[in-house]
Amino acid sequence: MSISIYNTMSRAKEPLEPLEPGHVKLYVCGITPYDYCHVGHARSALVFDMVARYLRHRGYQVTFVRNFTDVDDKIIARSHKLGVEPAALAQRFIAEFCTDMEALGVQRPDVEPRATEHIPEMIALIRELMDRGLAYAAGGDVFYRVARFRDYGHLSGRTLDDMMAGARVEVNAVKENPMDFALWKGAKAGEPSWDSPWGPGRPGWHIECSAMSRKYLGNDFDIHGGGKDLVFPHHENEIAQSCGASGMGFARLWMHHGFVTIREEKMSKSLGNFLTIRDVLAKYPPEVLRLFIFSAHYRSPIDFNETALHDAGTGLARLYAAVERIEALPQTGADDTDGCITEAGTAQLAGFKTRFYEAMDNDFNSALALGHFFETAKALNQVLDRLPEHPATSDLQRLHKAAGALRELGGILGLLRQPHRERKEGRTEDKLAALGLSEADILGLIAERAAARKARNWAASDAIRDKLLARGIALKDGPKGTSWNFVQS
Repeated sequence: MSISIYNTMSRAKEPLEPLEPGHVKLYVCGITPYDYCHVGHARSALVFDMVARYLRHRGYQVTFVRNFTDVDDKIIARSHKLGVEPAALAQRFIAEFCTDMEALGVQRPDVEPRATEHIPEMIALIRELMDRGLAYAAGGDVFYRVARFRDYGHLSGRTLDDMMAGARVEVNAVKENPMDFALWKGAKAGEPSWDSPWGPGRPGWHIECSAMSRKYLGNDFDIHGGGKDLVFPHHENEIAQSCGASGMGFARLWMHHGFVTIREEKMSKSLGNFLTIRDVLAKYPPEVLRLFIFSAHYRSPIDFNETALHDAGTGLARLYAAVERIEALPQTGADDTDGCITEAGTAQLAGFKTRFYEAMDNDFNSALALGHFFETAKALNQVLDRLPEHPATSDLQRLHKAAGALRELGGILGLLRQPHRERKEGRTEDKLAALGLSEADILGLIAERAAARKARNWAASDAIRDKLLARGIALKDGPKGTSWNFVQS
């Protein structure tokens, strides 16, 4: 097994070599819970859900930590606007986030620490930085001395002079250097606060992740993840804090996913160009959103639009159709019949797993992996189209094995998870609901029509048929009675 990951720090792909053999420790920056989450947040959750699933599938033990930043300027501002306590607001939207993740089928991390539950760890870390001369108290706040950390800017590829020249830095006369950032913020009226050696206050944003990652993963761990927007200043500041305090390393590999855009502009609440996860799931099944997200490499931007979602839905239907055609076949057939699957076809089907692993081992290339799904589904359909009425057992075994592989590896991406019956029932119920009908309504009208036909009341019979047809339901009379189906659009 050889998995390579693009490391933002080195700007190159590097082999995954866990510090503890066989055990990957992963930290991902989570949400600031002050509102409903949008599709950009969904991408972050889905990307690292995929990473954790794949690593576990490949035999690694994974300790996955993703935090909640439940005290922050945005939470305080929104709570004041709504007239609620910041803690209550944060708790509400943590619960809403968890509801969204459950709907998306995102597996919960092993640890989900909240910043407010780790204030002592943050204070201890700040004291260590002060003892090392890397932090100072001023005006009731505590700041990090950026100029004292030699490697500051290494992750983002910026020099301190460049940052100073291009920075929009908050004017603060008590800072030694305009680039110094807050580790602790002195208490203000109407804000939550905790006691500290520097007086009451609350932690800065960056110190939260440094303290929580250290508590659960140690000073050194394998992978730190998040969106590209976190490279600077958040992750740059985490490195300065964590390495500065310990005198050691920090995360070995840095993974950053690209933005979700709308008309090539980053989706964000500040720009007002966002769709919540719930907005999308009200129109599209969760697996459609998953397939859309994974259709692009995680480091690339992906533009959200209705056409792309529709295409994802069509693609997902094709995958399910191929799998379900096979699952409807018997497990055994004619033992005295030669198989119709050629040697080349057998090799192609058998090689699906290898091709999938090669794609995912190469920096979790889900887009290429999905390409292999569609190639395999196409090959399966070609085989199925020429399958004889009484197929050979050998062919059936190969087909069922291939369908099983699609299901198994699809699960790593959170796809092809629904059994055939559940999907069929779900689709039927959803379609009928959209038409304002139930199956009982339809069966009742079919019974009325049968009575009319028996009484040779053709006008009434035709009226019922036309009524259903106008609602999108087509009737078909046959030897066994009348069946119904949806009108094909």
